[in-house]
Amino acid sequence: MESSSSWKALLLMVFFLLPLLAQGMTRHYKFDVVEKSFTRLCSTKSIVTVNGQFPGPTLYAREDDTVVVKVVNRVKVNVTIHWHGVRQLRTGWADGPAYITQCPIQPGQSYVYNFTLAGQRGTLLWHAHISWQRATVHGAIVILPKRGVAYPFFPTPHKEVVLVLAEWWRSDVEAVIDEAMNSGRAPNVSDAHTINGHAGPVSGCASSAQDGLTVRVDKGKTYLFRIINAALNEDLFFKVAGHQLTVVEVDATYTKPFTTDTLLITPGQTTNVLLTADQGAGRYLVAASPFADSPLVAVDNRTATATVQYASSVSASAVVTTTKPPPQNATPVASSFVDTLRSLNSKQYPAKVPLMVDRSLLFTVGLGVNPCATCTNGSRVVADINNVTFVMPTTALLQAHYFNTSGVFTDDFPGQPPIAFNYTGSGPSNMQTMNGTRLYRLSFNASVQLVLQDTGVIGPESHPIHLHGYNFFVVGRGVGNYDPKTSPSKFNLVDPVERNTIGVPTGGWTAIRFRADNPGVWFLHCHFEVHTSWGLKMAFVVDDGKGTNESLLPPPSDFPAC
Repeated sequence: MESSSSWKALLLMVFFLLPLLAQGMTRHYKFDVVEKSFTRLCSTKSIVTVNGQFPGPTLYAREDDTVVVKVVNRVKVNVTIHWHGVRQLRTGWADGPAYITQCPIQPGQSYVYNFTLAGQRGTLLWHAHISWQRATVHGAIVILPKRGVAYPFFPTPHKEVVLVLAEWWRSDVEAVIDEAMNSGRAPNVSDAHTINGHAGPVSGCASSAQDGLTVRVDKGKTYLFRIINAALNEDLFFKVAGHQLTVVEVDATYTKPFTTDTLLITPGQTTNVLLTADQGAGRYLVAASPFADSPLVAVDNRTATATVQYASSVSASAVVTTTKPPPQNATPVASSFVDTLRSLNSKQYPAKVPLMVDRSLLFTVGLGVNPCATCTNGSRVVADINNVTFVMPTTALLQAHYFNTSGVFTDDFPGQPPIAFNYTGSGPSNMQTMNGTRLYRLSFNASVQLVLQDTGVIGPESHPIHLHGYNFFVVGRGVGNYDPKTSPSKFNLVDPVERNTIGVPTGGWTAIRFRADNPGVWFLHCHFEVHTSWGLKMAFVVDDGKGTNESLLPPPSDFPAC
C-alpha cells in the first residue's frame, strides 16, 4: 500500500511539474555598471563596464526561460541595457533604448529587466543603448535549446566558444562623439578592433605583442563558435587560417548549413559556425577586419587577431599559419555571403513568411546637411529616414503611448519618400532634412513589407538596420533603385533568412517582411552608432489587439523616471 501511494504521489508531482518545466526556468543576473581601468594599445584608461569586465559577462539561458536582470548604475552618467534581438513579447518596458521604451537609469539608481526568451534559441547580444556607451558596455546572450532538445541538424559540438568582435578607442568615446556633434563633422575612427577585448599584436605598440586570445582545440573535434559584432561603426569580415566554417545560425535563428572561409557580420548581428579541427599541429591566425565599399567612409583599417592552437602544439612559438583578410572593399565577398543565407525552414522550425501584405512601405536611408550656426562651415552632417532626421524626446515614447500623453510624438511618419528622385544617383540639390519625433502606426497583426533604400545624398554607403521587438524575413535585395514593378518578381518567399539586423547594401536596397504581432513602441535605426547619433532612426507604434494576450503589459513598479 505504501509503495502504491508513493508511486501515485510521484506521478502526481510529475504531472504538475511537467507544465512548469515546459515553461522554462527563471534565471537571475545582476549587472553592476562600474568604471574600471584597462590597458590596451600601450595606454591605460578607465572605461564603463558591467561587473568590471570587457566584454561584459555572458548571459546564459534556455529557450522559453524567463530572465531577470537587476542593473545597478554605479557610474556618474545615465545608462540603459538593450537585449538585442530578444522579441520582448508584450514586455517593451524591458527593451532598453533610452527615451524610446524607458527613461535612463540615473546614477545611484537601479532597474530590473524582466523578459522571456519565447521561441528563441541561438546567440544574441546585449549592450548599452544610450549615447556611445555600447563601445565598452556589451556582452553575449547564449540561448541554449530546451532541455532534451538537440541541435536540429548537427551533433552537440565538443565545445562552444563565444567570440565578441568590437572596437577600441584610446580616447574617451563620449568625447569623440561630442566633438563630432559640436563641429558638425564625422567622428574619429577607432584605434583598433578587438576579439574578446584583445587586439592581438599591433604594429608600433611593443606591450601588445602578447595581447591576444588563444582558442585551444583538439584534432578531429568540432567546435561551435558564437560570433558577435559589437563594434560601433564597422562591418567586419571574419576568417580562420586554414579552416572552413560551416554556418548554422544567425541572429538566434537556424539556417540551412553552408561552408565558407569568410563571414560578414554587421554591427548587432551574430553568426554561429562549426569549425572542425582537421588541420595539422600548429597555430592558426583568426582575423577580424573591416568591410567598407563606399569611398565616403573612413574606417579603422587595423585587423584584430587571435589564435586557434592545436593541443599537440605544446610550444607557444609553434609555426603560425596566417590568413589574408579580404580587401576592405571586397563587395563580391560580402554579397556572396549574404546571398547564400537561407532559413532552415524545417517542419520543426518553419519560415513563416507573410505572403500577403497589408502595408507596403519604402524608407530611404542616408545622409543630409542641415544649417548649424555654431558648427564648422555653418553646417552639420545629419542622417535621415524618408528625409526625417529623428529628434529624441525627453519622455519615453512607450510611456507616452501607454498613458496617451499628448505632445511627445506624432504618428505621421511618411510611409513613402516625400519627394521621389533618383535615390542612388547624385541626389537632389537641396540636401536639407526635416526634424521631428514622428512614428509610424501599425494595427495589431498587420503584415508589413518594408523596402530599405540607400541614397546617394552626399554619397552612398551601407547601413546595418536593426528592428527592435521583431524578427523579419529578408525577401530580397539588389543594387540600384528598388522597382516596385520588377523587383518583387525575384523575391524569395520560401526560405528567406530570418534576422533582426540586416545590412542595406551601398547604393542598393533590401526588402524585409514581418507581422506586427507585438504591441508597443519599437525602434528602427542604423546600427552604425554615428548614423544613429546623426538621426537615422524612427519608431513604429503597434496598437493593442483584442484581449489581454494581445495587449501591452503595464509598466513595472521600478520603471525609471525621466
